[in-house]
Amino acid sequence: MSDSATPVQAPAPDALELAALLCSRVCHDLISPVGAIVNGLEVLDDSNKQEDKDFALDLIRKSAKTASARLQFCRLAFGAAGSAGAQIDLGDAQNMARGHLEDEKTKISWNLPRLLLAKNRVKLLLNMLIIAQQTIPRGGTLTIDPVGEGDNLSFRVIAAGLNVRTPQAIVDMLSGKHSGPIESHGVQPYYTRLLAEASGLTVSLAPEGDTLVVSAV
Repeated sequence: MSDSATPVQAPAPDALELAALLCSRVCHDLISPVGAIVNGLEVLDDSNKQEDKDFALDLIRKSAKTASARLQFCRLAFGAAGSAGAQIDLGDAQNMARGHLEDEKTKISWNLPRLLLAKNRVKLLLNMLIIAQQTIPRGGTLTIDPVGEGDNLSFRVIAAGLNVRTPQAIVDMLSGKHSGPIESHGVQPYYTRLLAEASGLTVSLAPEGDTLVVSAV
């Protein structure tokens, strides 16, 4: 007798499909600030009022800064970021993370040493931060602690905030228990699992007291 409750896992995306899904994810992240820049330029073209021009310029400045921060973060989190075997400075990763993820609602407590680390481990860390941020929709604190040391350094990202939530779809994607095809909204946690596997680690998302912890061990 078959177990009808057991989900049937769809085939993993091939290299071309994975690249397309990640590109869709990056485009999704950039549409909002780039669209705001376009709207600001339209206001400058259509209005002669000084208050409208001041508003438009402020919108353009803020949106351009946001777009630049997201591009730099995505280049490190999803891009090649150097040749095979390259190492990345954790200090650069910290700057990218703060520029993209920190705002008036969300703060980062970075407890990692400054050192060069294999690029896949740094990419893994940045993707773990994306996942952790999604668990605190109303903002809070993301605390990054080291696990181990040296070339084997790994990470724990602790998400604390109001109404912290566990997205089951992400838990399943990280554990490999998801069913159905990988789509653009789910490719990021799937990619996070691939980065962990490439680094000889296992990544997970689980509650710990009043917090949620994304860990790679």
